[in-house]
Amino acid sequence: MAGLNKVTVDDINVKGKKVLVRVDFNVPLKDGVITNDNRITAALPTIKKLVADGGKVVLCSHLGKPKNGPEAKFSLAPAAARLAELLPETKVTFAADDTVVGDNAKKAVAEMADGDIVVLENTRFRGAEETKNGEGFAKELADLVDGEVFVMDAFGSAHRAHASTAGVTKFVKETAVGYLMQKEINYLGNAVETPVRPFVAILGGAKVADKLNVISNLLEKCDTLIIGGGMAYTFLKAQGKEVGLSLVDDTKIDYCKEMMEKAEKLGKKLLLPIDTTVAAGFPDPIDAPIDVEVVDSDKIPADKEGLDIGTKTQELFGEAVKSAKTVVWNGPMGVFENPTLAAGTIAVAKALAETDATTIIGGGDSAAAVIQLGFADKMSHISTGGGASLEYLEGKVLPGIDVIADK
Repeated sequence: MAGLNKVTVDDINVKGKKVLVRVDFNVPLKDGVITNDNRITAALPTIKKLVADGGKVVLCSHLGKPKNGPEAKFSLAPAAARLAELLPETKVTFAADDTVVGDNAKKAVAEMADGDIVVLENTRFRGAEETKNGEGFAKELADLVDGEVFVMDAFGSAHRAHASTAGVTKFVKETAVGYLMQKEINYLGNAVETPVRPFVAILGGAKVADKLNVISNLLEKCDTLIIGGGMAYTFLKAQGKEVGLSLVDDTKIDYCKEMMEKAEKLGKKLLLPIDTTVAAGFPDPIDAPIDVEVVDSDKIPADKEGLDIGTKTQELFGEAVKSAKTVVWNGPMGVFENPTLAAGTIAVAKALAETDATTIIGGGDSAAAVIQLGFADKMSHISTGGGASLEYLEGKVLPGIDVIADK
């Protein structure tokens, strides 16, 4: 799966053609204001290329999870406005249309000149027609661009077979991936399939269940697997250690034992926390001041819970990263939203920032942590897809990539 044998935007001629581009404009909003426009800026290289080549560029995306059909708070209007600010030389029109492809959208597309952009309304305003890959909606999207060209550039949605990510490709003549998709797949694909070694993978986050296949797949690919975050306590319990009130998935104890045996059999290093930052309970609210102490991982008091890796573990994990040539990291080391419990995640981010290795952050919470903690510019690549990155690291074929024409 390494590298990408798909038609790209560099392989197609869009001059005078209508191009439907699936972007990921699922940006965080507070009171109608975008709080982080990373996903919009990440799509710019592809959009600029298609505009410069004289395509009529029609953008579609989902935003949030509207449950009751069209709702103003889930409108893509703020994203369209932000895009217009970022591309002052280009005509950007927002097609306010609750059906996404209704009269407003058709009129806006009909009036386009080459190099213009139209942003459609939230594809999830069509509910199950979008999420269950309804053929009718997929065809309507394709018809809007006369079935000419579809470009997939929404890596964050590539693991979902929706009408706007996969179904639409049935009804268009040409398909291609955009620059963001290419970048994601080149980094993630090469890291997992043909890594420069030593290859260190770091997994964190709360639940073992979310990362079952990732753990198994990465053990086969990497040289060292580091496990931190809430999921580490199930592993520690599987080793027979007392974990107090820490988060544990008792149904996965045997699985953890299997993974530790697998690592040993394959001659891979599996690193678990050797000390832990514990507290009497989870902080409430999440960023509230909290009293903590650091204890060895086999000495967690019965009435305390582990909420971050300890100082010795920070050093252990940092050392493992130092000699690496490729590092993939998915999931924080503790409750990073709390300043007291962010120390482990900061230490790992710092170790990655200081290494010469290719460093790939696998989306989701770890991407948020790296950005929030100010280490973003020190990483080789920060993935824009949480779930998509995980499924890619599991070795799964993503439907939104699969449907694009091969070169």
